[in-house]
Amino acid sequence: MDLQDYREHIDKVDDALLQLFKERMDISQQIAEYKKEHGLPALDSAREREKLAAMGEKAGDALRSYSYMLYSMLFELSRARQGSILHPASELSKTILSAAEHTERVFPQHALAACQGAEGAYAQIACDRLFTEPNILYFTSFDAVFGAIRDGLCQYGVLPLENSAAGSVNMVYDLMMRYSFKIARSVRLKIDHNLLAKEGVKKNAIREIFSHEQAINQCAGYLKSLGKDVKITAAANTAEAAKMVAESGRSDVAALASRSCCELYGLKCVESSVQDGGINYTRFICISRDLEIYPGADRTSIMLTTAHKPGALYRVLGRIYTLGVNIVKLESRPIPDRDFEFMFYFDLETSIYSKQFSELICELENMCEEFHYLGSYTEIV
Repeated sequence: MDLQDYREHIDKVDDALLQLFKERMDISQQIAEYKKEHGLPALDSAREREKLAAMGEKAGDALRSYSYMLYSMLFELSRARQGSILHPASELSKTILSAAEHTERVFPQHALAACQGAEGAYAQIACDRLFTEPNILYFTSFDAVFGAIRDGLCQYGVLPLENSAAGSVNMVYDLMMRYSFKIARSVRLKIDHNLLAKEGVKKNAIREIFSHEQAINQCAGYLKSLGKDVKITAAANTAEAAKMVAESGRSDVAALASRSCCELYGLKCVESSVQDGGINYTRFICISRDLEIYPGADRTSIMLTTAHKPGALYRVLGRIYTLGVNIVKLESRPIPDRDFEFMFYFDLETSIYSKQFSELICELENMCEEFHYLGSYTEIV
């Protein structure tokens, strides 16, 4: 036999496999209808374990692991088919579609937004990217921003969620869970940290540098190069740090902040773009108390916890994969007061109008211990 003969042979095998696969999925549908009629759960873990073990024995040692992978995927596909019958729609999926239908067609250009920090902060720059004419109220903490939205002082809040160099802003994740607010839009902002000081101050005269802890982390290499004699002090915000330097009576202090703070606070740029690495982006989210989904939304954020047992996360990932939904981001976070247990944050790329999205939302609600929908939105780059 030559290569073409082998290919023709495997094509025939594939045709037979496809027919058997279709037959298997039809039987899965009938089983789902039976389970629905008799109030039975979709997952039978004991049955699956027995089946995997039996098929592994039949496959033999050489193909045991391949058999396990094949049947694990078949089980996921069967559950996906059964899920569409057992859970055709959920209240959450209906709420999402209703929000998309009733939200204004255009994202607002004028809004009262809450930010942490002061004028010149990167959150203010993010606000200017999100809204044409934002009216901004500044607060001293992230918690106060959430409180302003809760109390009706502001319609939106703009907060940093993650940085390409320093990672996620964990406090914002925690507050999103506590307040159950939703993401209406996000923006990815290029960050350029600059060393700012009063007019006439030389770099070698600086003995203390103020900035936000995230900016300090993003410039760690540069700050180390300045030597041990330079003290690094965390401030509430980069703009607040610049303001502190401007109002200080000292001539040996500087701040890491945006270049716009120069004009705002009468400072000069001693050295520009001092962050470690040229590519430094921070992703800001625009949050609201109510669910708002604007046309063009193609990203969905969720947080979930799974059962603390082997294979629990695999089942979630397998379900997302079998439904053809792309994972843009996956991050785990420890759950407070629960040893070695984690909550998982997902950014998914999918249309909320697709059948796959509706099925995924319904199924994840039923297969996870906790499930939190954070919003569907567009990200400005």
